[in-house]
Amino acid sequence: MFDALSRPFPGDAVHWRAQTLKGDGTAAMALAYIDARDVMRRLDEVCGPEGWSDSYTETGKGRLICTISIKCGDDWISKSDGAGDTDVEGEKGAISDAFKRAAVKWGVGRYLYDMDAIWAECESADRNGKKYWKKWTPRGLAQLRSAAGGAVAPVQPRQDQLVTEEQLTRLQNAADDVQADLQAFCKFMGVTSLKTIPQSRFDEAMSALHRKKKAA
Repeated sequence: MFDALSRPFPGDAVHWRAQTLKGDGTAAMALAYIDARDVMRRLDEVCGPEGWSDSYTETGKGRLICTISIKCGDDWISKSDGAGDTDVEGEKGAISDAFKRAAVKWGVGRYLYDMDAIWAECESADRNGKKYWKKWTPRGLAQLRSAAGGAVAPVQPRQDQLVTEEQLTRLQNAADDVQADLQAFCKFMGVTSLKTIPQSRFDEAMSALHRKKKAA
């Protein structure tokens, strides 16, 4: 069973997230990941829909723990792992991350963590004097395709990478609290509106609003 759970995924099921951008913005370190739906399908295929289950608990510090239980013979065996604070990542993202991390304990997608760091060619954009990843170039996609052993799923900025509804509410409340000029603040952040702030910059946005409150 473990061998079946841990077999590599087709290349087109592997996505790539830019983690570290080179100073000149021409290449980025790519981290491979798979969607939670692909993990569910793997569990269904190997264990049967009735042969596995998942459950979730939250720690006192807001860390979400997922437990995946699989029926092995007559026994149910459980393995758990967790994701970061739910009030930072957003509930949906934390559930998905915790689920995928618990699945790694069963071997699902574990090989992705053993891959060497891959630097792939990319395009970048300038915001307030700082470079940010924009998209992989055709050559970069070819590099990732080779690393994944097949086709690479198209990678573009996705809506679920923007702030969650809960994070957006926190930003709006913080902005109202300091009576921030939203147009000026969004221009400072290099975005068109609060809801287009990436999740990766949520903490930066909240810190900027908190600094404005202290200065008031």
